[in-house]
Amino acid sequence: MTSADSLLALLEKAERDEQGLPPVHQWHPEHQGESRMRIARDGTWYYQQSPIERERMVRLFSTILLREGDDYFLITPVEKLRIEVDDAPFVATDVQRVKDDGVDKLVFTTNVGTHVVAGERHPLRIEHDPDSGEPSPYLHVRDNLEALISRNMFYQLVEWAGHEERDGVTHLYIDSDGARFSLGSF
Repeated sequence: MTSADSLLALLEKAERDEQGLPPVHQWHPEHQGESRMRIARDGTWYYQQSPIERERMVRLFSTILLREGDDYFLITPVEKLRIEVDDAPFVATDVQRVKDDGVDKLVFTTNVGTHVVAGERHPLRIEHDPDSGEPSPYLHVRDNLEALISRNMFYQLVEWAGHEERDGVTHLYIDSDGARFSLGSF
């Protein structure tokens, strides 16, 4: 497989990842409770304070996540269980820059193996810690679920970023799938 072929396969994988997910937003089970599960900021899933080490189980759970306001749930047609999420339920652990029909696309891979193309449907956003000013970058994955972009991947985005001067301030930006995203200024 050539490099271009592998990049095209990555884009196709991202499209497939959006299809075939359970319709969690259509389910309204009567039974609700607590799951005693937690997703740490680094993307590690815990059950009763012990890490869940079976990747396939974590991937399965990730497909039935639902967010309502600031609360997260694991949901099935018969049960809705609250899950604690320290920051975001996913972590973007890899990013590839792909050119598709002359358009730059950033294809992110999450800690659960999902591929997401940043763009209008999957925007990037940056939050800054009010005390330290440290950035926390996020990628919209689906519905209202996000991935925290790992520090290494954020540095990669900054390396690829373009810049423009406005009012004596340098603004960094990155383009993906026809959309432009601010990475901050200095």
